[in-house]
Amino acid sequence: MHNVVLGADGALADDVLAVARGGARVELAPEALAGIGRAREVIDALAAKPEPVYGVSTGFGALAVRHISPELRAQLQRSLVRSHAAGMGPAVEREVVRGLMFLRLKTLASGRTGVRPVVAQTMAALLNAGITPVVHEYGSLGCSGDLAPLAHCAQVLMGEGEAAGPDGTVRPAAELLAEHGIEPVVLREKEGLALINGTDGMLGMLVMACADLARLFTAADITAALSLEALLGTDKVLAPELHAIRPHPGQAASAENMRRVLEGSGLTGHHQDDAPRVQDAYSIRCAPQVAGAGRDTLAHARLVADRELAAAVDNPVVLEDGRVESNGNFHGAPVAYVLDFLAIAAADLGSIAERRTDRLLDKNRSHGLPPFLADDPGLDSGLMIAQYTQAALVSELKRLAVPASVDSIPSSAMQEDHVSMGWSAARKLRTAVDNLTRIIAVELYAATRALEIRTAGGALRPAPASAAVLAAVRAAGVPGAGPDRFLSPDLEAAYRFVRDGGLARAAESVTGPLA
Repeated sequence: MHNVVLGADGALADDVLAVARGGARVELAPEALAGIGRAREVIDALAAKPEPVYGVSTGFGALAVRHISPELRAQLQRSLVRSHAAGMGPAVEREVVRGLMFLRLKTLASGRTGVRPVVAQTMAALLNAGITPVVHEYGSLGCSGDLAPLAHCAQVLMGEGEAAGPDGTVRPAAELLAEHGIEPVVLREKEGLALINGTDGMLGMLVMACADLARLFTAADITAALSLEALLGTDKVLAPELHAIRPHPGQAASAENMRRVLEGSGLTGHHQDDAPRVQDAYSIRCAPQVAGAGRDTLAHARLVADRELAAAVDNPVVLEDGRVESNGNFHGAPVAYVLDFLAIAAADLGSIAERRTDRLLDKNRSHGLPPFLADDPGLDSGLMIAQYTQAALVSELKRLAVPASVDSIPSSAMQEDHVSMGWSAARKLRTAVDNLTRIIAVELYAATRALEIRTAGGALRPAPASAAVLAAVRAAGVPGAGPDRFLSPDLEAAYRFVRDGGLARAAESVTGPLA
């Protein structure tokens, strides 16, 4: 894995993924360290003055009215971190914490926070040593940023609290730092505040969700194509000229994906005499429109994420002209909105995929397939209950689509009287993404079985890309048609195949890269 070099001008989504998921090492560019040092000189000068400056020589939030004398300022920073490390509930995933830390380091590297270089260097050392602070599920309101999650990370920087080592074992942070030769940081003016005042948790989860959903939109186009083929549908609705007259780019991309998967099929559009119908059902015919709307939503979310990745979110901030100004840039609304928007798109994509699965299993609508794709209907139940599982996942997706960002509970004695709930939006989106992966896996399981049944005699042939998917999914341990068997392990195997990108790779071995 390559090293990620952080400069003063932000980071890329790929950098976040490399550090959070790939374990890439982090380096601070010399110009970033120089900028951090210059901003610190400004803070040191303000700290020496008798006038109170928020975050430097005052308390915080509703307690900002108190001027703190120089001999108490180190204690002020320690107290801030300790008191804000108030999370509860299960520990969040390692990749979330690594993304959170990397993005806070990205802001430190901007030279806008006023910390000393040693603070940024120590955070980079924690990441490179594989030390992951224990961050809890509950505690962030998404304003002022992800305070509690970031405070748990800052606590480990001080040599306090708990963290997981490279082997995943949770131990006292002081022990882990000593083992890796990392000196705990004694925080000075402004530094505690700079370590906890950002949207880094929700942003990291947004970046990862965007990457996951991009793969899932491609996977959903492939399974939709397989279902269309198994149901003897027509691919005429995928013609580029039809989508050009409604110029949504996501719709065109999904239609083109489906068209390429179905190219060369012996099943599509040739059997209307056997199963006459004027046009296919909406779940088949409108698949590009629904998935495409989700793709366009994803494009907007990525735009917001890129803007936030270029931002320096802290309060107060050190400006280029040396002024130190308070602001509201820590408010998570821009990130929270798109996190909720993506959950809505995921729910609708899961809903239409489930409708296609149900159609494959219903003998009255499947155009000649056996009931529930059972080997011996009546004796065998086939995939009846697989669709129940899929329906349960869809139902939960709909609940997860209820926006978190429309809620707000005032805090800090009404000083922070409107909050974003962006962390909550991000946490539920992670669950939604996993649910959607499972829903697509069930459609894949049903569609591949249906295609095998449809082509069993050899008279009909699936599209070459469909055949490649069939071969790959069987090689991945997902069995084909036959008598009833223990379904749960098979569905889990299909889930892993979709989650790990096997479905897209199989189709693309024939089609070339899909959108």
